[in-house]
Amino acid sequence: MRFGILGPLDVRTDDGTPVDPGGPRPRALLTLLLLDAGRAVSAQRLTDGLYGAEPPGGAANALQSQVSRLRRRLAPHAEIEATSTGYRIAVTPDSVDVHQFEERSAAGRAALAAGDPAQAAALLRDALALWRGPALPDLPEASAEAARLDELRTAAVQDRIEADLALGGGSELVPELRALLAAQPLGERLYGQLMRALHAGGRPAEALTVYEEARRTLADELGADPSPELAALHLELLRGTEPERPRLPVQLTRFVGREPELGRIAALLADARLVTLTGPGGAGKTRLAVEAAQHHPGACFVELAPLTDGSRVPYAVLAALGVREGFRSPAADTADRLLAALEDRELLLVLDNCEHLVEAAARTAALLLAACPGVRVLATTREALGITGEILVPVPPLPSEPAVRLFQDRARAVRPGFDGHARVAEICAALDGLPLAIELAAARLRTLTPDELADRLHDRFRLLSRGDRSKAPRHRTLRAVVEWSWGLLDEEERELARRLTVFSGGATLAAVEAVCGLPYPEDVLASLVEKSFVEFAESPGASEGRYRMLETIRAFAAESLPDPEALGDAHAGYFLRLAERAEPRLRGGGQLPWLARLAAEHDNLDAALRHLVRRDTDGALRLMGPLSWFWRLRGLHGERVGTARELLAAVGDAPPPGLEEEYVLCVINALSGAGEEPELIARVDAVLNAYREPLRLPYILVLWAVAAGPRPAADPHALTLAGTSPWARALLDVGLGFRAQFAGRPEESEEYFARALEGYRAAGDRWGMANCLDPLGAFAHARGDSRQALELLDEGLAYMRELAAPEETADLLRTRGTVLLHQGGTAAAEAHFEEALTLARGAGLPDKVAAARRGLGDAARLAGDTARARTRYETALRECAANWFSVGETVRILIGLGRTAAAEGDTEEARDWFRQAAELAVDGPGDLELADAAEALASVAGSADRAAVLLGAGTGLRGARGGGDPDVVRVEEEVRARLSPEAYEEAFRQGLRQRSAAVSER
Repeated sequence: MRFGILGPLDVRTDDGTPVDPGGPRPRALLTLLLLDAGRAVSAQRLTDGLYGAEPPGGAANALQSQVSRLRRRLAPHAEIEATSTGYRIAVTPDSVDVHQFEERSAAGRAALAAGDPAQAAALLRDALALWRGPALPDLPEASAEAARLDELRTAAVQDRIEADLALGGGSELVPELRALLAAQPLGERLYGQLMRALHAGGRPAEALTVYEEARRTLADELGADPSPELAALHLELLRGTEPERPRLPVQLTRFVGREPELGRIAALLADARLVTLTGPGGAGKTRLAVEAAQHHPGACFVELAPLTDGSRVPYAVLAALGVREGFRSPAADTADRLLAALEDRELLLVLDNCEHLVEAAARTAALLLAACPGVRVLATTREALGITGEILVPVPPLPSEPAVRLFQDRARAVRPGFDGHARVAEICAALDGLPLAIELAAARLRTLTPDELADRLHDRFRLLSRGDRSKAPRHRTLRAVVEWSWGLLDEEERELARRLTVFSGGATLAAVEAVCGLPYPEDVLASLVEKSFVEFAESPGASEGRYRMLETIRAFAAESLPDPEALGDAHAGYFLRLAERAEPRLRGGGQLPWLARLAAEHDNLDAALRHLVRRDTDGALRLMGPLSWFWRLRGLHGERVGTARELLAAVGDAPPPGLEEEYVLCVINALSGAGEEPELIARVDAVLNAYREPLRLPYILVLWAVAAGPRPAADPHALTLAGTSPWARALLDVGLGFRAQFAGRPEESEEYFARALEGYRAAGDRWGMANCLDPLGAFAHARGDSRQALELLDEGLAYMRELAAPEETADLLRTRGTVLLHQGGTAAAEAHFEEALTLARGAGLPDKVAAARRGLGDAARLAGDTARARTRYETALRECAANWFSVGETVRILIGLGRTAAAEGDTEEARDWFRQAAELAVDGPGDLELADAAEALASVAGSADRAAVLLGAGTGLRGARGGGDPDVVRVEEEVRARLSPEAYEEAFRQGLRQRSAAVSER
């Protein structure tokens, strides 16, 4: 969520939807919490802020009531958590405007002190734009804090004016400064700024008059003279010592972003004499060069774009320097005059837009650098000058955050008050982060909504066809920018550029050679990279680099592609062969480099699959089959439901001959996971039950169990499907291990998992090893050997982190967190549960999200924070989907709520939660949930005898005592203390014999 308290309280969800926090008291409460966002606020401070010096009777209950009301209003977007001393709103400070303001204004002040007025002005404007009115109007008792914020605002305004003056501001600042002085007539800094603004604007007499006005006001009001600083400024203005402005274009809009590039350019120009900014058209090279040159006294800007003859480059430099030609002189004389003008000067020469005259620009730059030691050159071009000593600074597209800031800044020029939209980041990403494209898009908000703009970007060249009429034609529209670059290519480069458009997300050299039909394409690719038409990047640890086009350039080049379908066939064929090569290698010791390779080709594989779904359904099945396991390992399987259903509709109800396994995987991928697709489930059962050969793609068994739940199958048939594959045989042992575990046979289960682990170790498969180490660690913990449990879980986590498999990593983190929690390590356990929660959210796994939240609830409850525990359990319960694999998790959440109620002294509520858990556990996949319910019911049993019976029933259902669970240990100790050893053992054995005691308790 986003919160605003610099003005009337404003609460909005991330998509911009307003949220009403309620009446005056909830609004004041929320404001108090937001002032310390993310930190605990004491109950006393909250009470003082809400009620002032005369709190009502029962103030603590009144505060708790207000918190409850506000909590309901903000749910589910933000949580208010109870702490040991008060309450905390669980949001980050950067979601609250007051904290953003303080951070940005401090950064602006630091940038100003460091001599970077452009950055300072940008930061301070962003900070001040957050104010919508007086601070904290919903908190009348906080006058001191409001006054502090007003003082910070005033200081930020004056800092911003200081930055504007440093950037050459003049008369345009005068009205604002006069208005500020009217409100603060004793502000000496404001008088000084007004004097400098008037002098810079060519009004020196008025500037001197302002000093006299300041002197009189200070004498009349304070009986004091102006400060030495103001008097010194007055003397400077009398002597006319204001410095000369550099010869740089004056910018009409704010400069946004590019802080890393500005810092690098400044550092390089301190030592190097030729720095060249390279990048695609529209990347903002010119604007960046102008901003960088602002910090170099005497910088001179030379615009080369209008020139068509390279011989005119020296004349353009002379004209920019203000040296008159006088008469038509030969080129040699022009060069001499240029050297004479610069040989004794310290100067930064900005050569802008060199790409179409790159050789002539390079000759001129080389001449000046060799003969004029005080000259430095900052060039902008789409192709490097190629001079010895040249240092290249690539100007890439803007990252997401500054791209969004740029869009919003330009949007406010055509739509005042525009404060962002949920789809702005999407718009900027679709436009490759190109500043020119972003500015053109923002200008369309004059007549389009952000949603309409985003929905029309597929036709970006038509949409972004209106630009600044004062700009050169090649910078007025997006198409003109790309056409300018296209015109600099030769025909061979254009042909390869057209063919490269078939790739999504880039391509390796081998892929380009195989798909584009061009032998030895290295030289042409290198030329396209040098001309900023294609990007080249080498990923850390990768053996191959990748060539990539920006989507805007790709869309332009694709318009003239003669036969896109034939090229698409070649592309799909190449990536089908790659997937088929990778498939068996994903299940062994060499799986990591192949996983990385498929991950790098993620977009290309998706594009190939979509193409084959339209053109060749058999080929689409052949590609989806080997990709299914990759999707599973990387948590991507749920993203393919729509594609799988489209392919399934095209294939029909029966698998093509020879593609039965691929067909089964297509059906599995088409399942949504809601457990409400019996026709698809029956279709898979029919194919698998009729199949009488060992599976080529044995992970079918894993994906089928995950998608539809454990299926009843005869062991001989499972052995047939597994064949002689060690990997598949180990997988069968994993299935048998879970079956024995669910049935309450832990020793047998542990043997199966241990045998499976040996098989996976032999194969070298990290996924298999980790999926065995997780339950083996849990068994060790249940036996009381937590040290071994952690060792096993750590080994499994190391494997899963190597695989970057989010679901299984979340499982292992949750198991490890449980072990730590039972050892008393609450903080470490919470960190594990939080990381598991993040991974599960990212992979779109609601049952895993619920499990992580339940772990956090357990941690809060065992730490004595029942209010926070209840909130976390309730949130987890909402996350649980109504499908088979969340039944067990729902049972455990209900038990957590019951234990919370018991800790709060409400035994009846606790018993009700436990009974609900027992009723639901009957529908679970095994007896473990019933065991948990029985042991929970023991804690609220009406008698010690009944409690012992239920504890025995739990042990009988599980097949072993729950030795690692402190809740169960505590109940057992309490019951033993109330019964003789003989009575306890007799009742316990009765429970062992009556495994259904939990059900009968209902």
